[in-house]
Amino acid sequence: MNTPDTAECCPKFDPTPWHDRVFIWDKKPFLQGRVRSFLHVPLNFGAVMNRSMAAIEAAGAVPDETLVLSDENSLWGADVYIAITKEVPGARNATLSGTFLAKVFEGPYRNIKNWMMEMNSYVLGKGKSARKLYFFYTTCPKCSKKHGKNYVVILAQV
Repeated sequence: MNTPDTAECCPKFDPTPWHDRVFIWDKKPFLQGRVRSFLHVPLNFGAVMNRSMAAIEAAGAVPDETLVLSDENSLWGADVYIAITKEVPGARNATLSGTFLAKVFEGPYRNIKNWMMEMNSYVLGKGKSARKLYFFYTTCPKCSKKHGKNYVVILAQV
C-alpha cells in the first residue's frame, strides 16, 4: 500500500533498453504540448502533464510505457511530446518519424550541457550528424530522489 511517503508517480527506470540504441519511427504518434520556461527551467510542466494525461486517458490512448520527450527549443519554452496509441480528439496531435540514436545519462540536470556535447560526439562517432536533440526525463524530481538515480535519455534525430 502506498502512503504519502512511499507513493510514487514514476516507475523505476531501466536504462538497458535505451542505452546505445537506434530507434526508427515512422509517424510515431504523440500528443504535443507547450511548457513555459525561464532559462530552460520549466514553470508549468506539471499543469501541462496533468491536462495532457487527462485527455490521453479520456481518449483511451495510453500506451503501455510512458514516453515524454522534450524539445528544448527556446530559453522561454519547450515542446513536449507524450507518446499515445491513437489520436486524441481536441488535442494537438503530432508524429515523429526518422532515425534516432539514444544514449542514457545519469546525474543532476546541471550536467545537461556536458551530456549534449557527449551526445554530439557519440553521434559523430557513428558517422552521423544530429539534426535535433530530444530529452526523455525518465522520472520526476521526487521519484528520481526516491529511486536514488536521475536518468535522462537523449535522443538524437539523425
